[in-house]
Amino acid sequence: MSTNPQRPVLIIGGSGLVGSQTAKTLRRLHPSLPLTIGGRDLARADAVAKEVGGADAVRVDLERRDLGQPDGRAYSAVVVFLKDDTLNSMKYAQAKGIPYVSISNGVFEMGPEVAHYIHQPASAPIFMDSTWLAGAAMLPALHFAREFKTLESIEFAVVLDEQDVGGPAAYVDFERLTNVATSSLLLQDGRWRWVRGADATRTFTAVDGTQLQGQVYSPFDVLGLAAATEARSIRFDMVVGESATRRRGGPFSTEIIIELSGLKQDGTRGRVRHELVHPEGQAPVTALGVSIAVERLLGLAGGPPVAPGLYLPHVLLDPASFVQRLEAFGTRIRRS
Repeated sequence: MSTNPQRPVLIIGGSGLVGSQTAKTLRRLHPSLPLTIGGRDLARADAVAKEVGGADAVRVDLERRDLGQPDGRAYSAVVVFLKDDTLNSMKYAQAKGIPYVSISNGVFEMGPEVAHYIHQPASAPIFMDSTWLAGAAMLPALHFAREFKTLESIEFAVVLDEQDVGGPAAYVDFERLTNVATSSLLLQDGRWRWVRGADATRTFTAVDGTQLQGQVYSPFDVLGLAAATEARSIRFDMVVGESATRRRGGPFSTEIIIELSGLKQDGTRGRVRHELVHPEGQAPVTALGVSIAVERLLGLAGGPPVAPGLYLPHVLLDPASFVQRLEAFGTRIRRS
């Protein structure tokens, strides 16, 4: 596998809201890393490339196995910010033996990616980053879980401001993920359940004390945390509406509430709540998470490039370091 960092990272959907922020975040973290902004609209992609600097633009055709790229083109990684129904972006990465990162799948539709990995397990690192905001809930939960000797439950409540859903591609993803599946997955008392109706709603306290009713959602966080911990219950609820900062008359924010309960290291039982808020919404948080993934896959922060395999964020990324970088990039964390 060749992952020469001097070859550019191909960012498919790089002219969109989160894709362009990821390009800027990668540029901030690694000023000399070449980037290629890929999209259907070459003019938009080129405008983002010029703004980012050290980048170029290409037109990407997801209907083609070669993505419409000339034979002489070579990349160090492929990052996809939209739902690729053809999986040609993944097939391209596997054929070239380079890392692949996707963020737009639901639990109910992960089968095709997994099947393509199983068919060619030694071809490339496949990073399945369809967690909430690219690891921004899952990895902090694992970091905070170190306070516990054994975990009984992990509960998430996230607020996505209705003004912060993202661009057109992100909106299509959101509609698909919330409307196609009639039920959502959670772990309850050690058993996996697909729930809907009354079982799929939960009232929780937002970061400003407001009572909100969440709806169960099934990002990959639930699967990864079930594998990484021995918690008997894991639940993820989401609200799309008005964030706490906008209720106060300010701009929208993104909010993640993580509540852990179980036996603590000191032998007492308890429940701990952490609140994560970014004042600029979900895009910069997601951009950072994807950038950290690319950095790790290519070995840009020390250590060798990642070998071929199928990965979730917690397998490759250190939770404590991830939390530190979230804070460095503007996320406020409060424990209660």
